[in-house]
Amino acid sequence: MSEEKTVHEEFKITGEQLLQKVKELVHEGNVRRISVKQDDRTLLEIPLTLGVAGIVLAPTLAAVGALAALVTECTIVVEKVE
Repeated sequence: MSEEKTVHEEFKITGEQLLQKVKELVHEGNVRRISVKQDDRTLLEIPLTLGVAGIVLAPTLAAVGALAALVTECTIVVEKVE
């Protein structure tokens, strides 16, 4: 039985880059969860599963876009499976 290894990565980005980076991470395919944080607060947490269709993800990406307009700098925390 293979054991899955979970890896966490952090990216510090500006609000302008937020939507593009989230789309990029979703297309990677091995991402389990994306959290958007500003300082100590978690602003948005997006759990991702295999087979997430673009139609299902569209409202989430709209929320990310709205959030991007409100924040100047944030951190994206990505949980990946290797």
